[in-house]
Amino acid sequence: MDPRIREHAEIIASHSVDLQAGDNVVIDAHPVAEDLVVALHEVVGDYGANPLTTTQRAGKRQRRAFLRAADGEFETPEHELALIEHTDVYIAIRASDNVTQTSDVDPETSAAYQQAKRPILEERLGKRWCLTQYPAPANAQLAELSTEVYENFVWDAVNKDWEEQREHQANMVEILDPAEEVRIKSGDTTDVTMSVDGNPTINDHGEHNLPGGEVFTAPEPDSVEGEVLFDMPLYHQGREITDVYLEFEGGEVVQHSAAKNEDVLTEVLNTDDGARRLGELGIGMNRDIDRFTYNMLFDEKMGDTVHMAVGRAYDDTVGEGNEANDSAVHVDMIVDMSEDSFIEVDGERVQEDGTFVFEE
Repeated sequence: MDPRIREHAEIIASHSVDLQAGDNVVIDAHPVAEDLVVALHEVVGDYGANPLTTTQRAGKRQRRAFLRAADGEFETPEHELALIEHTDVYIAIRASDNVTQTSDVDPETSAAYQQAKRPILEERLGKRWCLTQYPAPANAQLAELSTEVYENFVWDAVNKDWEEQREHQANMVEILDPAEEVRIKSGDTTDVTMSVDGNPTINDHGEHNLPGGEVFTAPEPDSVEGEVLFDMPLYHQGREITDVYLEFEGGEVVQHSAAKNEDVLTEVLNTDDGARRLGELGIGMNRDIDRFTYNMLFDEKMGDTVHMAVGRAYDDTVGEGNEANDSAVHVDMIVDMSEDSFIEVDGERVQEDGTFVFEE
């Protein structure tokens, strides 16, 4: 086994989820990630914890079969909820043998299924959890890289000094945490403002998401004004969505479009009332992620980018007494900030063309 896989497993256990003896651990992974699952079982054994492997989250072939056969009406699967209720640590491993496996599932059906499983999501987010990536060949293919180059890319981004990364990102946390208003401007297509007054800024240094490499907070739901062109594509429900355009008034998306698969975007926005409002503003700061790979777990962490998510706000980004945007979905989308762009915080320019003031 590649020694970098064992190192990956060790980082998950010691840094990301703070594994303890006696923990009940669910490892949710596609079979193509078997090497990392095996390494995690070794590490879990070393710690004296109790592992269980499932493919519920990542088993997209099974999910496709179920959703295409179902009638479109779903109830929360109580047995799955019971499993998470009795779990201390949840580790989700992204990997695929076909990244478009669910592309022929009706978007409305997928949205209804997500809504029914929302209590499970809520329960998972209350546990010690980590989402990470195994460099499977299908993911390398999507990134238009050889498997070897993609493996190097993934493990360079994952197996790193996370304390050093935390210190680098702390510079931006110091700027954003006491802020009242943020403005994002990119070319002639993006100019949006939002209030973050009283909402904490989180320094993501490889805990819940591995790799980490961003700082993020939540906008006040009703404060977002302006327009955004998300000029980097995203994959959602097995489909590529390109050139997403959102116009906000009073915090709500009042107009939207996409050059490709606009119907998927529409179904996301129609999931519930909160799906038409922003739940997150994130700023990418991981300079080891230096290329776009059609994988939001990495792409949103790139330097020279910002991302915004429609839907749910994470609880730890909402200050006491502030409103938290609530939704069954959380869908991130990215703006390239490398040219003709800036970020302003309370009227002061803190990044221009991808370079932060503390990097100059």
